[in-house]
Amino acid sequence: MIARRTLLGAGLALPVLHPALAQTGAPPGEWPNRPIRFIVPFPPAGSTDVMARIYGEQLQSRLGQNILVENRPGAGGNIGMDAVAKAPADGYTFGMATIGQFSINQFLYSRMPWEIDRDFIAVALTYELPNVVIVSSQHCPARTLQEFIAWARARPQGISYGSPGVGTTAHLCGGLFTSRLGLNAEHVPFRGAAQITPAMLSGDLTCAIDNLASYVPIIQEGRMRAFAVTSAERWPSLPDLPTMAEAGMPDFVVTSWAALVAPAGTPKVAVDRMNAALKAVAEDPAVQRRSLQAGTKLLWSTPEGASERGRRERPMWQEAVRITGARAD
Repeated sequence: MIARRTLLGAGLALPVLHPALAQTGAPPGEWPNRPIRFIVPFPPAGSTDVMARIYGEQLQSRLGQNILVENRPGAGGNIGMDAVAKAPADGYTFGMATIGQFSINQFLYSRMPWEIDRDFIAVALTYELPNVVIVSSQHCPARTLQEFIAWARARPQGISYGSPGVGTTAHLCGGLFTSRLGLNAEHVPFRGAAQITPAMLSGDLTCAIDNLASYVPIIQEGRMRAFAVTSAERWPSLPDLPTMAEAGMPDFVVTSWAALVAPAGTPKVAVDRMNAALKAVAEDPAVQRRSLQAGTKLLWSTPEGASERGRRERPMWQEAVRITGARAD
């Protein structure tokens, strides 16, 4: 999750709802002819919430209806997603689902109130953000990923890596990384980047592989050193930072991403028109710049492409859950 300070510092204002838009929608019987609800299964000010509001603001003018953002956090997003699944499939309720709901939660929880492929229809991918391998510049002498790996292997007491909590992508990503390299590593869960940062700067924590957006300012200050991003390509805001493959660790592409979903049975006309509107937003250069300021990159896909990505990544995350022993029950 992106820290609140990072998001607000990017100059992202919450959208202002325009009542007049509700009077300029499609004629009766055409979609949409009333306000649309976006359920965000996480608290306000996190990455999913902010991106939902950016999209909502942009979609209002394109669809001619208010987009009402409703936060329903809890249980790793399961509570909000359950509300989406149980909503009327009439084209007026959507949910901002993340990689957790598409590919991870079914392996973390012994019982799930919904199934992603049965109870939802994907509309389109919306955004993604990478993780970054970071250390304290003061407490780690390594200057490249390969130097860090050699340094970590030589430490008799091993290393520790932090994350915003058990079962988060940072936890699972760290587990994959240390397991693949055979490192003696201990996972230390925190509440978020605001707690991970001082632990690393004090030397109490060795490293983290966490969301890049939370650490860009302190990396640029030089107090933390970044070795690589986990995206397939270099990240626009840090163009000199190599990818994991460029740093010598191939086949390690791990990003957090989200897609808009609707209850199963939602009319095709609503899915298709929403998909087209999302494509227009994702292709808008001004919105692209705004998204990058928040540490994310806009995406778009067909409905089938969003569902396929979720299915394709499940084996990797299932293995990560097995390796780390993560449970959320």
